[in-house]
Amino acid sequence: MNTQTSNNHQAPRGDHPERFSSVGFIVAAIGSSVGLGNMWKFPYITGEYGGGAFFLLFIVSLILIGLPILLAEMTIGRGGRGDSATAMFNLTGSKYWRLFGLMSVLCAFVIMSYYTVVAGWTLHYTVESFAGVLFRGGDDFRGKFETFAGSYWPVLWQVVVMAGCAWIIAKGVSGGIERFNKILMPGFLLILLLLMVRSLTLPGAGEGVQFFLWPDFGKLSAESVLVALGHAFFSLSLGMGCMLTYGSYVSRKQSLGVATVAVGIGDLLYAFIAGLVIFPTVFSYGLEPGEGVGLAFMALPAAFAQMPFGSLFGGLFFLLLAIAAVTSAVSIIEVPVAYAMNNWKWSRKKAAYVLSAVCLLFGIPAALSVGGVFGGFQPGGKTLFDWYDFTAAYVLMPLGGLVVSLFTGYAWKRAKEEAGLSGFWNGVWMFLMKLVSPILIVLVFLYSVGII
Repeated sequence: MNTQTSNNHQAPRGDHPERFSSVGFIVAAIGSSVGLGNMWKFPYITGEYGGGAFFLLFIVSLILIGLPILLAEMTIGRGGRGDSATAMFNLTGSKYWRLFGLMSVLCAFVIMSYYTVVAGWTLHYTVESFAGVLFRGGDDFRGKFETFAGSYWPVLWQVVVMAGCAWIIAKGVSGGIERFNKILMPGFLLILLLLMVRSLTLPGAGEGVQFFLWPDFGKLSAESVLVALGHAFFSLSLGMGCMLTYGSYVSRKQSLGVATVAVGIGDLLYAFIAGLVIFPTVFSYGLEPGEGVGLAFMALPAAFAQMPFGSLFGGLFFLLLAIAAVTSAVSIIEVPVAYAMNNWKWSRKKAAYVLSAVCLLFGIPAALSVGGVFGGFQPGGKTLFDWYDFTAAYVLMPLGGLVVSLFTGYAWKRAKEEAGLSGFWNGVWMFLMKLVSPILIVLVFLYSVGII
């Protein structure tokens, strides 16, 4: 790398022509972070890896790895005024950092291709729950899910999700992304609180609350630590360029430190309330908290089926999942869209619709691999859906986060100036970026690929 170029290259200093309002940015960033990671994945890994003790580990992981990388991504985005590849080039003039940044763009594309599959499942279950169809014909909810996943319905719902995201992105930053999040996120919070109240008033709910909030450190293992670190990364949408791209639309008057804390608190708050929705329900109806990925789609419907007004509460729960999925999906597809606009000079509408269509075509095989026509095709013992997930979430995301950490800590000399932190907090942030975060990210990566 040409270090002379890296040190002397000047970043663009003006505001991006497309821009969030201060409140709109924080709402959109929280909407990005509060996805299926909090509402679907967090409860089942908490149940599997230690309950309350794991929740504490998750909080520590947010502080040590999540918030510092989040601030770094937003700082790079605002300083470089572009997607991850463009911003890193703008800040250093180095084609090598452009290539490293391109990894996040690729990661976002891959994630979007299978994330919309799960988002489609949530829409299907929302409709089925409100209509009461989900709770008819017996209580074999595992069989019902497998029948649905093995059909062509997931593709149709995937098309609906992708089309909706493309339409929102095509409307622009303030008129599309910001307005969409400002409408949906308050509704999301209202539904979440309603479900929390209902869950906490169920018979036996106290046992679930105790499991979630009372730490038993004897349940923890070295694996629990690595999973908590990885989830802190995943829950904030880090390593895939989302927060970096959103950061490019932030005014220079916005305090990035305040925004980072606000997004972190929002992410943690939603995870906390999600736990108070899931675990009291699980224990009240005798379900297994470590059920795994099937907790939302196979186990919880059994609880809603026994609950008074179960169709209503089940529908609200899956609507909650759907909102969480779509607000995150919008931020994910914006990453390759921004890249196409910056590097190929495409219009926003062209980039939104063309890339969404290509992403859909790439994702259809994943949708059909979960028991569908491609279900029997399992190279290396994994379905296509699993391979997409493994490649993006366990390889590209950690590597993308490592690139952000090293870029901020070592390559970009004006990072501290752009972040706008005080002297003490700048020192803490740089220590984390240069030493702590890279080591933890490497450990998470080595665990994810099965080396440790």
